[in-house]
Amino acid sequence: MASASVVFRNLPLIKQSLIAAVGNTGLFVKFVSVLVLIGYALSFSESAVEVLSVTPGYLLPPHFWLWTALSHCFLEVRLWQVCVDLVTLALCGKLIEPLWGSFEMVLFFLLVNLCVAFISALFYLILYMATSNPEVLFSVHIQGMAGYIAGLSVAVKQIMPDHVLFHTRTPLGKITNRHVPLCLFLVAIILYVCNLLEGLYATMIGCGIAVSWIYLRFYQVHSNGTRGDMAESFSFSCFFPTVLQPPIQALANSVYTCLVRTKICRKPVRRYDVGAPSSISISLPGMDPQDAERRRQKALRLLSERLQQQQQSEGSAAAWPSLDDSPSSRTQSPLPTAHSPTPPKTAKSVTISLPSEAPPTTHTQTPSAPQAVTDTATDVPMANLVNIGEESTTNT
Repeated sequence: MASASVVFRNLPLIKQSLIAAVGNTGLFVKFVSVLVLIGYALSFSESAVEVLSVTPGYLLPPHFWLWTALSHCFLEVRLWQVCVDLVTLALCGKLIEPLWGSFEMVLFFLLVNLCVAFISALFYLILYMATSNPEVLFSVHIQGMAGYIAGLSVAVKQIMPDHVLFHTRTPLGKITNRHVPLCLFLVAIILYVCNLLEGLYATMIGCGIAVSWIYLRFYQVHSNGTRGDMAESFSFSCFFPTVLQPPIQALANSVYTCLVRTKICRKPVRRYDVGAPSSISISLPGMDPQDAERRRQKALRLLSERLQQQQQSEGSAAAWPSLDDSPSSRTQSPLPTAHSPTPPKTAKSVTISLPSEAPPTTHTQTPSAPQAVTDTATDVPMANLVNIGEESTTNT
């Protein structure tokens, strides 16, 4: 009762949020969402499920139910799967559609779902040949958007590979968009082993990841006329943890070399701009203006962070006095204060004139203590000195 009251209390807010989310999505996302809702309504009919879903024994010869390769993605038999489809379409569509455009979104949707249908059917045909079990061909019904959702996760990984989803550290580190495709595949396998999910979802997710990566890596046409995305952050080994990347990279390179020799894949085309003002610039496939702008913004953000750190370090260093004397401090010495020691006095010379013709002698007198000494030398005659001595004797 308490949870129901909370839901009813927040129902206007939920309704407003849903309306805002639907309003911000494109026409393609709205159209696919409506078809998913219609497919869920038809899933309560067993005959509709059999006609709309992909049955491996009927898709292949001699039946050729080819329409099921396109209709299976709109058919969901569980409500939570419908919710996952709608939320994923809204979020990923809002991110990808402004970058790709509506035509590319439709092309990607059709390509991934058609390939998932045929490759999954071929997988179950091979499984039937290995087990000779006819239920594999006629009891399995491939439906839902699991393959397309896996393909969207690969597209998001290409656009925002380093975006952190969960800041909480795990044994494998922080969870980013790089780890989403592999995590989906592993979760589907674990749920299948635990009898919580059908095995066809793991098959669809694996096919969706492979098809979407091959298309985005080698065949997607960009606005600058190039094909694919040959960035290092989008290589096949980047789907796996760092420990497993070296052997997988070696295996992937050998497979790619074989595909290039058999003319299935093309070599990456590099364009050299000799007329660049500063230096020769190299254009790789997949470096469209949007991708270049995204990388530029990331570089500017990292540069601003480093500048802030440098300014903070300089500010802390300026708070301490400099140990080196500046030229101005050496030219202008401060006045002595009460606490500063009295500078030593220089020796004064006194000249005494004698009545004889002998040349005057100079006696140097050094004071024993810092006392006040007259600055000017006084010439005193010898007769005056004798008179002064007699007067002092008489007084005593």
